[in-house]
Amino acid sequence: MRADYILDQEFRDQILDDTNTKYKDFENCNFYNCDFRKCTFQTVTFIDCNFFDCNFQETKINYVSLRGVFFNRCNFTSVNFAMTDQVIFEFHFIDCLLDYAKFYALKLKKMQFINCSMIAIDFMSSDLTEVLFDNCNLRRAVFIDTIANKADFSTSYDYVIDPEKNKIKKAVFSVDGLKGLLEKYDIVVR
Repeated sequence: MRADYILDQEFRDQILDDTNTKYKDFENCNFYNCDFRKCTFQTVTFIDCNFFDCNFQETKINYVSLRGVFFNRCNFTSVNFAMTDQVIFEFHFIDCLLDYAKFYALKLKKMQFINCSMIAIDFMSSDLTEVLFDNCNLRRAVFIDTIANKADFSTSYDYVIDPEKNKIKKAVFSVDGLKGLLEKYDIVVR
């Protein structure tokens, strides 16, 4: 096995940097309470990995591949995901802090955001087809030129989405969410 291929490992309470991650492939690994803030994630692959209570705040994510990855209770405040490798691309967030993160122009089809804080997140020009936003705070989230067809916003809140600047065909919204769809018209919805 190559030294840069890590399989079936568990990482607990570690502070990781580029020497631990650069040019490495992690498969079927679990990370618990790890700190990734010193990483730049250059040419790193995570396949079928799980992250629990990890800190990625302001981490530079450059050329990272995420395939079958679940992030649980992780902090991604101010992380820019725009440079992630999208060849085979699947990752999900559960109970995560994603405030001020950027997903500019990414294809995020069928992704799941569950119980996440997503304040001022940037989805400009992203493909959010069939994405699940389950109980997420989307206050000041940016939705411009976004494809959100069949996306489910029914349990999320505080979003403002202009139907004239986004594709939202067959997207699901709650009655309470109508206010966020009509905000530009400056009307009162009770």
